[in-house]
Amino acid sequence: MAKQRLRSTATPKPELHSRDLANWALLFCATLAAYGPALAGGVLWDDDAHITKPALQSLQGLWRIWFDLGATQQYYPLLHTAFWMEHQMWGDSVLGYHLVNVALHAGSACLVVLIMRRLAVRGAWLGGFLFALHPVCVEAVAWISEQKSTLSAIFYLGAAFAYLHFDRSRRRSLYGIALALFVMALLSKTVTATLPAVLLVVFWWQRGRIEWKRDVLPLLPWFAAGVAAGLFTAWVERTYIGAQGMDFSLTLLQRILLAGRVLCFYAWKVLWPVNLIFTYPHWNIDTRVWWQYLFPLGVLALFIGLCFAARYRRGPLAGFMIFAGTLFPALGFLNVYPFVYSYVADHFQYLAMLGILIPLASSLSLTMARTSWERAGRVAIPLVLGLLTWRQSGMYRDGETLYRETLARNPASWMARNNLGAVLAQTGRVPEAIADYEAALQLKPDYAQAHSNLASALLHIPGRAQDAIGQYEVALRLRPDSAELHGNLGTALLQIPGRLADAIVQYETALRMKPDSAEAHFNLAGALSQAGRLAEAIPEYETALRLQPDYVEAHFNLANALGQSGRVAEAVSHYRAALAIRPDFAPARKMLEQLR
Repeated sequence: MAKQRLRSTATPKPELHSRDLANWALLFCATLAAYGPALAGGVLWDDDAHITKPALQSLQGLWRIWFDLGATQQYYPLLHTAFWMEHQMWGDSVLGYHLVNVALHAGSACLVVLIMRRLAVRGAWLGGFLFALHPVCVEAVAWISEQKSTLSAIFYLGAAFAYLHFDRSRRRSLYGIALALFVMALLSKTVTATLPAVLLVVFWWQRGRIEWKRDVLPLLPWFAAGVAAGLFTAWVERTYIGAQGMDFSLTLLQRILLAGRVLCFYAWKVLWPVNLIFTYPHWNIDTRVWWQYLFPLGVLALFIGLCFAARYRRGPLAGFMIFAGTLFPALGFLNVYPFVYSYVADHFQYLAMLGILIPLASSLSLTMARTSWERAGRVAIPLVLGLLTWRQSGMYRDGETLYRETLARNPASWMARNNLGAVLAQTGRVPEAIADYEAALQLKPDYAQAHSNLASALLHIPGRAQDAIGQYEVALRLRPDSAELHGNLGTALLQIPGRLADAIVQYETALRMKPDSAEAHFNLAGALSQAGRLAEAIPEYETALRLQPDYVEAHFNLANALGQSGRVAEAVSHYRAALAIRPDFAPARKMLEQLR
């Protein structure tokens, strides 16, 4: 069999050289500079659901992150432990989270260099810089929520690097380290479950064959862990996140058409990274449209051609299998919630793109070595990518910039239109927000969240409370099992004279759906207090505080209820508790002075 052109025939170099220190430093500095515009970025979209919530910021909250399914948006306990630790260090300051993301990404790029060296692939430094500075990575690095991608990548690539060492030495300690890193990757993001299959492809590329005892048998526990984690995540996506229903009702043929198109789309974005969008247009997968069959047929033809070419050069086929295999969880055969908005997202191929970038770096390095442009090319290619990344990361400065840029490139994005309205509402621009919510509903009339957001905005307009209630009722018809919507409707009903009893019913309904919600208990307690039912309100406040001990408003309202019930000493203790948590909480200080 012919020698592989992607492999050097020389003995692999040691991973670290003192003369490389400048390159390591340059890689980190270049990555930091490329993401400079995003470092001052604020909280975007679902970032507040990932940055540790007040109810989870204690040690008990850390326990819940691991053992209370549903306490966090997704069950990635190691990721949320990292967020918990970061919150202990710098609280809600977003700069720290952005710096961690950039550092993790740069660290992964360093691991790419080490892995390419371990495999004796040409162009290791070029490969590292291509990954570090490629603009497709911006979504994963500049968006705080996607720390799941950058953190899992560190463990994924670290596990791969350790296992490649084990493959040569067969030392059990290295195997244990590699397996531990792989499990940590799974606990950060389960798309990393594809790693054992990737390793088998690498061994086939290296040796031209796969041996059961040497190659497959040691990875069987990895496959078992990956499959279990993947199935569990798929169940969580359906049960807790909502990845089911009409938006996911695709036939097998539609899913095949989708998979072919997704692969072509991602490969093109790696090779030509322009017009990158936070939310891409939502494709209509139609089995009656002839040209949609060209995507899977083209992928199949490419695969067959690479199989024939593998008799002479296995590298391209190995890269294709790594790219397609790593993307498998996002090809459409499994339901993932973001498919509601779009079937593709840049962060889905954060790891998969290495199947293209590493062979590309090797080929470019070989080609440039044969020309007089080698030194210029090694500078020009990363520089161009870095400039594109710098420009793309500027979109993530703040929510308004991100959503306006998204709408400029994808005007039909109802999600971006709704989210822009939410940003405007937060900054007090309520009339503009209402216009965006209404535009989102024109694009997607059954968008429950936009109906709910429109209702919340209408509540700020005098005389529009009844209109707001109507919007909440529409949202509830679309999502009758939403505890949040029931609670919001209850809050709106409180503004209508004579609807206090109806508001209490809505709060009780929300509480039945989500009994561990401190906010739901607090809201019900407030409504009961207004109804003069203090004996029922006090236990609800106490439950809210048991669930969230640092709930300042619950301490204050409970103190008020206790004072009205004649339990002054207990009221004083809760006023003091509120001040201990928030010393500048003037209402509690005023009430204490009155009781002295």
